Amino acid sequence: MSTLPSQFSDFLTQVKASQTLWALQERSSEGWVVLDSINFEDTDVMPLWSSAELAKKHCIDEWQDYTPVAISVADWLEFWVEDLTSDNVMVGVNWQDEDYLELELGEFSQQVASIEAFKKEH
Repeated sequence: MSTLPSQFSDFLTQVKASQTLWALQERSSEGWVVLDSINFEDTDVMPLWSSAELAKKHCIDEWQDYTPVAISVADWLEFWVEDLTSDNVMVGVNWQDEDYLELELGEFSQQVASIEAFKKEH
């Protein structure tokens, strides 16, 4: 397996500890922030952050009506991957003004699955 970019490794380390991803959702319509890819034509990218604080920094200007919403790793893997796959959406990791890593959904989700914490049944 290839070495992960440091930006993605840092993201995974933070998500592993919290078991939470963060996305921006509009308060009124409940729509999610999705952007045009900076690397691929006709491709959408959903930015995700490793903390509410990083996500909250972007709730200004055109995104002032959005708020950070937590997505558990378990929910991401169970519900989100299938929906985003059918829409051919990529993932932007810790988006910071045009500076973010775009990853294929499958590659991203495979790495997220590897850090998922399973709760033991008693």
